[in-house]
Amino acid sequence: MTSSIETTSAETEGTRQASPPTPATPPAPPAALAELPPLTSAPRRLLKHPRLMHYNRLAALVILANIAVLAAASWAPDPETMGYAALGNLALAVVVRQQYVINLFFRLATWAPTSWPLKARWTLGKVYHFGGLHVGGALAGAVWFLAGTVASTLDGVNRPLITVGWTLVALLAVIVATAVPPFRSRFHDHFEKIHRFGGWSALALFWTHTLLGGQGPVALGVLAVVTFSVALPWLRLRKVDVRIERPSAHVALARFDHGVTPFAGSSTAISRSPLTEWHSFANVPSPGEPGFRLTISRAGDWTGSFIDDAPPKVWVKGITTAGVANIETLFSKVIYVATGSGIGPCLPHLLAAEVPSRLVWATRDPRRTYGDDLVDEILTVQPNALVWDTSQHGKPDMVRLAYTAYRDFGAEAVICISNKKLTWQVVHGLERRGIPAYGAIWDS
Repeated sequence: MTSSIETTSAETEGTRQASPPTPATPPAPPAALAELPPLTSAPRRLLKHPRLMHYNRLAALVILANIAVLAAASWAPDPETMGYAALGNLALAVVVRQQYVINLFFRLATWAPTSWPLKARWTLGKVYHFGGLHVGGALAGAVWFLAGTVASTLDGVNRPLITVGWTLVALLAVIVATAVPPFRSRFHDHFEKIHRFGGWSALALFWTHTLLGGQGPVALGVLAVVTFSVALPWLRLRKVDVRIERPSAHVALARFDHGVTPFAGSSTAISRSPLTEWHSFANVPSPGEPGFRLTISRAGDWTGSFIDDAPPKVWVKGITTAGVANIETLFSKVIYVATGSGIGPCLPHLLAAEVPSRLVWATRDPRRTYGDDLVDEILTVQPNALVWDTSQHGKPDMVRLAYTAYRDFGAEAVICISNKKLTWQVVHGLERRGIPAYGAIWDS
């Protein structure tokens, strides 16, 4: 298989030392792609359906655990039990989103050696579906709190407690309703603000409700842990210098050097207005060099404004957080499939080269869009990469393209970084044929 931009490592390095690189003329795309293997059995395909992905399974597991608690209480728990159940579930929903906890999940999941059976490593690789615990905990906690508030209302003794309780029920209902996928995807900025300010308000009301209810030290301790978890990223809020390079009107390369260089495969959240809008991008550290880069492509009003009106400083917060591609170490060889700016999250792993990998990148006019320096940097570490220029060859069949690379390279897994529709096409298209595949699930 030939690369659509073909340059050897030696040629690239020599060009970078001597003179500006001369754009290569892309040869014709591969004449033939491999035929896809047959589908697995119907029961196995059913388990690989997107509606039964591990994210949804974890949410269902949390809800089933709560039903088991309800059954153990003979379906008539007392108000104190309902209060503890609500608090415990909502604490789960918050803590599993904490960056240190997320990094711990990834560290534990990727601890398994490549000598383990592929099926076990395939499942461990789904660690990034941990958001299902958040959803299950939030839903179960809201229902428990509603039940407890109804019980307190029927009792009718503590009027201030009842008032705070119903205010919190209304707020939780708004947070849950605006977090459903159709609203979240269509009005993401509103969802983000409601989730942030509504969450802070709910936490304050929980403190008020707990103190009015006279609950003991356990409830106060759990609330203290939740409050610290929410506050910790904001305790690291700061404004830092950024240098912006624009290889084209479509892309900005933001360069940072403000402290410890983040690990490959992590992400950083940046903002121009810290109370209203945050955007996370994959960190791209270069081995042996300080600082890191973010690849920001034009994908909406915020990114468009960032590219057109490059700021000298931006806000950063939180702890660098592991992303989906960190699961690569579970496998002996992997295929990275990217389209457009999806190359950003792949690039740090390609540069670090911890795991033998091969890149399949489909994008429009890569040298003109991303610049010769970035393309040459990619081809230096991935001389056998397939870079498919869609302006020359049209849009490829990404499932067959990914499978062809998977077969030819002898890989164990495929990691896809693309838009939502294509990511699901690749991941579902390969997994229903018995090939481990991974990609973002857009749950935030």
